[in-house]
Amino acid sequence: MYCLPDPSIRHVVLVVDDTAANIAVLAEHLCANGLEIIVAQNGEESIERARFAKPDLILLDIMMPGIDGFETCRRLKTFQETRDIPVIFMTALADISDKVTAYEVGGVDYITKPFHVEEVLARVNAHLSLQTMQRMMVTQNRLLQQENAARSAAEEVLACRTEELARSNAELEQLAYVASHDLQEPLRMITSYLQLLEQRYKDRIDADANEFIAFAVDGAKRMQTLIDDLLAYSRLGSRARALQPTSCADIVSDALRYLGTAIEESGAKVVCGNLPTVMGDETQLTQLFQNLIANAIKFSEDGSQVIRIDAEDAGNAWCVSVRDNGIGIAPEYFERIFVMFQRLHSRAKYPGTGIGLALCKRIVDHHHGRIWVESEIGQGSVFKFTLPKVGRR
Repeated sequence: MYCLPDPSIRHVVLVVDDTAANIAVLAEHLCANGLEIIVAQNGEESIERARFAKPDLILLDIMMPGIDGFETCRRLKTFQETRDIPVIFMTALADISDKVTAYEVGGVDYITKPFHVEEVLARVNAHLSLQTMQRMMVTQNRLLQQENAARSAAEEVLACRTEELARSNAELEQLAYVASHDLQEPLRMITSYLQLLEQRYKDRIDADANEFIAFAVDGAKRMQTLIDDLLAYSRLGSRARALQPTSCADIVSDALRYLGTAIEESGAKVVCGNLPTVMGDETQLTQLFQNLIANAIKFSEDGSQVIRIDAEDAGNAWCVSVRDNGIGIAPEYFERIFVMFQRLHSRAKYPGTGIGLALCKRIVDHHHGRIWVESEIGQGSVFKFTLPKVGRR
């Protein structure tokens, strides 16, 4: 049995022989095997036809008038359009030196006359199949090179844009820090003098004036809170520390201590499960838990808040959850709440700057994790985030 070439490809074979009977026999069987035949009866003619038709394979006799098969093959290998065409020699010469010469001049195979048709077909089909695979490999390599070049160009563009974005973010962080820091002093002065006016002239001005001063003081205090939150947000990038083993239980304990007054006034109950040690920044994680617990207190009815903090193994990380029984969040706002200055309620009903959850997301991003919320209106919310295990970065 011999291998058949791809039937979807029409292969062309150039038969070069000065004996008409040999050509007729080969042509009959090759055509019956689905191959297209071109014929030449001497070396010069075969070179001309090969350069014009560019056949897939050449069956070449050695003993011919004019230049012999060896010289014909040498010349074929000098032309760019024919150098890669496989040449199978067919000759009555059976001496080993002739076979060696056939391979030295560029032949790929050697068939001794008188030939057997089955052998010829087997070798022709084998070399055609091999050539088809080689061409496919060349095409695939070329496409791969083009894809690699395009990928390299895209990666270069991405690297440039990433660098520009990092530089832009650094500049924005610095701008936010400087602006917020420089605003604090004049704001403190405004607040101080408003409070001084309120204390000294409270009994000398009417109710409307007192109300106006109260509005101004409240606005100044809210501005101070906003500036403090902006400073905290901007400092995350510049003051981030290397992650190290950090106990979540200790972090939550610190956060609850800082929120002691709010918890006592609201009557909230905080329950903690077994919390792991993670790779983290202690200061940032304290801010994270403090913000999430404060949110849970704020968006629940006084006296009925139950907040539960748990953790579970998520394979490559720990998944920590902060669950409450508060007012809940509609699904369409699940992504929006982590964006800066995004508020779902009026400031009069639920005070805040709209920076807290954005700060939480940035902290989790710095820890190479992700944060999300699961919630239903009136059924409470559970904020989940992942933190790296000890030994992972």
